[in-house]
Amino acid sequence: MAQKVQFITTVMHNPKLLILDEPFSGFDPINADLVRNEIIRLSKEGTTILLSTHGMASVEELCDHIALIDKAKVMLNGSVKDVRKQFSTQTYKVEFTGSRIAFTNALAFHGELLDCVEDGANCTARVKLLHGADLSTVLRNVLPVVSIRGAQEEIPRMHDIFIRVVSEREPELVRSGMTE
Repeated sequence: MAQKVQFITTVMHNPKLLILDEPFSGFDPINADLVRNEIIRLSKEGTTILLSTHGMASVEELCDHIALIDKAKVMLNGSVKDVRKQFSTQTYKVEFTGSRIAFTNALAFHGELLDCVEDGANCTARVKLLHGADLSTVLRNVLPVVSIRGAQEEIPRMHDIFIRVVSEREPELVRSGMTE
């Protein structure tokens, strides 16, 4: 309750700059949503908001620009969209109807089938592009043998990016589960 009162007294004057440290910790889902909605409202009205959080889902939902800081060093800096694109794994979810074997063979040297979930004749495959191939090349190769229902790039989540960046810096801490 004290945290809720502090938040209310902080935002009731529509500040131009708002600095929040872990604003959702300790809140139940209903109150966390109320705080989140108020942060969004303030942002839309022009308030600059600095958000310090370990909650990467909140970063994706609320932030336009991020700086990932580890041990006082800026590890990443940029728009959330650009950072997520920067860490692209060139992996796509491809939904198709037809033979899984024919699809896999048609990938040839342009894509690697990571996994495939079959539901009757419908399949959802995860494909990693290889050798600088692009999605259109892969689709051109598989279209003669299957019917494509959809394709979408799997953009990594900020959670996964955080773990990757920190593990590259201190792999022994990540393996032991002892990150700060």
